[in-house]
Amino acid sequence: MKIQEINSLNLFPYEADNYELALKNYVLFSEYKNEIVIFVSNKFLHISLDFLSKSVYNYPVKFLHESSFDELYKKFLVFRTDKHMENVHEEQEDISLLDDTFNMADFLQTNSDILSSEDSAPIIKFVNSLFYQASKKKASDIHIETHEFKSEVRYRINGVLEKHIELDKNIMALIISRIKVISNLDISEKRIPQDGRTQIMIAGKTLDIRVSILPTFYGEKVVMRILMQSDDIPTLNELGFKEDTIKKLEHLLTNSYGMILVSGPTGSGKSTTLHSILQKIESPEKNITTIEDPVEYKTDKINQIQVNQKVGLNFPTALRSVLRQDPDVIMVGEIRDKETASIAVQAALTGHLMFSTIHTNRATAGISRLIDMGVEKFLVASSLLAIISQRLIRQLCEHCKTIVLNQSEYIKDFNIGEDVILYQNVGCEKCNHSGYSKRVAIEELFIIDNTIREYMKNDINDNELLEISKQNGMISLEEQVQAMLISGETTISEALRIGIK
Repeated sequence: MKIQEINSLNLFPYEADNYELALKNYVLFSEYKNEIVIFVSNKFLHISLDFLSKSVYNYPVKFLHESSFDELYKKFLVFRTDKHMENVHEEQEDISLLDDTFNMADFLQTNSDILSSEDSAPIIKFVNSLFYQASKKKASDIHIETHEFKSEVRYRINGVLEKHIELDKNIMALIISRIKVISNLDISEKRIPQDGRTQIMIAGKTLDIRVSILPTFYGEKVVMRILMQSDDIPTLNELGFKEDTIKKLEHLLTNSYGMILVSGPTGSGKSTTLHSILQKIESPEKNITTIEDPVEYKTDKINQIQVNQKVGLNFPTALRSVLRQDPDVIMVGEIRDKETASIAVQAALTGHLMFSTIHTNRATAGISRLIDMGVEKFLVASSLLAIISQRLIRQLCEHCKTIVLNQSEYIKDFNIGEDVILYQNVGCEKCNHSGYSKRVAIEELFIIDNTIREYMKNDINDNELLEISKQNGMISLEEQVQAMLISGETTISEALRIGIK
């Protein structure tokens, strides 16, 4: 039998007869050049050929390069998982081969007498299914909440919590114990908060999970943050930044020293934007170090420091140490106190390109915030290059959005003409019944130029700074939301949710 070797990543699973059994024997089916082909790998050749010798498949057999074979194998795992989500089959041990969570819940509720410990197979399977579905739905957080008569699981998807499932309290207690076990936490301690981490692998991809457990009145509440890898960091274009803003930002990044801040409320994508910027400027010639709490995007291209308050490694302490490490670029997760602000400003003045976040609602308010922290006004003016203020706003699903019938009450609040057609979210299969397809960033880039520095010699007024910036070409958040409403990209309720009016 002559076997030809192929090297192609553009292959997809084909559901042949008994494909699941074939998958266990490393025999993969796919369409290649308009015909169904059996692919095998040299790595598992003896297993695959032994299986094929006992089978009656009439498809041609071809070698697939090892990396291409691994990629197709992972696609098969996801394909099989999705099939199991639709039709419940027998239990599998691999996290990538899980049944539907809702069906699993029914099983748990009707068979709770066999659940004698957190190591019971159904509990392990259920916890794995939570991670799998969170990954599938691109959730950022998993919330497990215990109430008086029930418990529930919710996912944060596109910045909004969505109910996933309800369970019996006793079953949820075992699920929380399982989460503690895999996070190296004390399963007997239920009186104090606990924090931990764990790792899971889904179809060959490793995910880091940050676990926080908090005792509440009726039981423990668990929040698990899914931390991303460097491969998942979107570019500024993918985040939704305007081309004009990106060009101005790229010009600012040519500076060898100075400070750029990103402002906005919690969950507005500040850390993601900073990592996108770092990806842009990363090169072998630069020593880039970040100080984060926690490290949200793991990458092997930059040095990352995890803040640890228990051993005294906070932002100021870590920043002082980093400055002795000959850095070119430094990123501090957040400027939240006078000490961190002062060291960051001094670093920006002494030849380092500094990035950080600050909690203000508007870009222009960042200057006032630094001054309120105790940084001298002239130091702020000398060190700051720009402040970016941003929000993440959900875009309407094009498949199900519908026109708002009564629009008069919104026209005045948002300064929209009476001839503008507004839309509202409905929900369909394509958008997971949320009415929204994805989130994009809207941002205002406040550049500290000579005009602003001259103004800063006087008393600082955020509103006046905003007007000067708009005259210099900055497009405010309100103007961008207004444009999205007029073009039918988002809703009034979404604009109010992110605090823009």
